[in-house]
Amino acid sequence: MAVFLTEDSKVLVQGMTGAEGMRHTRRMLAAGTEIVGGVNPRKAGLAVEFDVPGTEGRGSAPRTVPVFGSVREGMRATGADVSVVFVPPPFARAAVREAADAGIALAVVITEGIPVHDSVALRAHAAARGTRVVGPNCPGLISPGRSNAGIIPADITGPGPIGLVSKSGTLTYQLMHDLRDIGFSTCVGIGGDPVVGTSHIDCLAAFEEDPDTEMIVLVGEIGGDAEERAAAYIRDHVTKPVVGYIAGFTAPEGRTMGHAGAIVSGSSGTARAKKTALEAAGVRVGETPTGTAGLVRARLAGRATPSDVTHS
Repeated sequence: MAVFLTEDSKVLVQGMTGAEGMRHTRRMLAAGTEIVGGVNPRKAGLAVEFDVPGTEGRGSAPRTVPVFGSVREGMRATGADVSVVFVPPPFARAAVREAADAGIALAVVITEGIPVHDSVALRAHAAARGTRVVGPNCPGLISPGRSNAGIIPADITGPGPIGLVSKSGTLTYQLMHDLRDIGFSTCVGIGGDPVVGTSHIDCLAAFEEDPDTEMIVLVGEIGGDAEERAAAYIRDHVTKPVVGYIAGFTAPEGRTMGHAGAIVSGSSGTARAKKTALEAAGVRVGETPTGTAGLVRARLAGRATPSDVTHS
């Protein structure tokens, strides 16, 4: 089992015929994702052929993917239940609105640079229609060996018992690589914008219910209070072990970092404050990605070594 995305997920790609859509559709196909169509009202009725590399670099095979004029048309023809959105920022709000109105279960919004008021509107519209949004400005999510919706490299790791939720795409990849020999049930990149559709708490709740997830890794960063709210949720609702990492221990106060949501003022939203809140909820928090991976290994092995001890 996995959360949000499984081997049975049928995926449409909104913006598939653009440069990014084409490149990543090919990569998703190579990862085994069941891509059932693209969406572009100006190219409806066409079919796009992808030269998909085989596993472990063995050969390649053509795959033909139809283009539909709308998400609703694509869902009716294929039974799609997931949409990955690669459309440019000015059109992203309308794209998610279209997917939600069609009744898609999950919309994964990769697009970066969506205005905050558009993110607020698309999230509210999708929530009112029962559509889960992952992102925007996110790498998507992957259930290794099953399906991949977004831009996360599929060859970093394989299936395993760890569930990962992260604000940072780069740190998602790094933790996946550092723990590649153990593997993951699902890795969810929720995005680093001030407004996102799926939160740390949403993922914690899903991993808690997932029988294939034995341990949860939570990656946060400075700014906002999402990690503090996640800590309170862990304290009250999560029985599985959680290991955390907060990016930005050395970030200067008041400076906007790489993500739009990563800004701190005073002691609010600092890495130190988030670490304290998580540790008070029983979460072991590393101060580097590699140290965090060490904490995961130790916890899974049922032991703690001196090098795993967190810094205060």
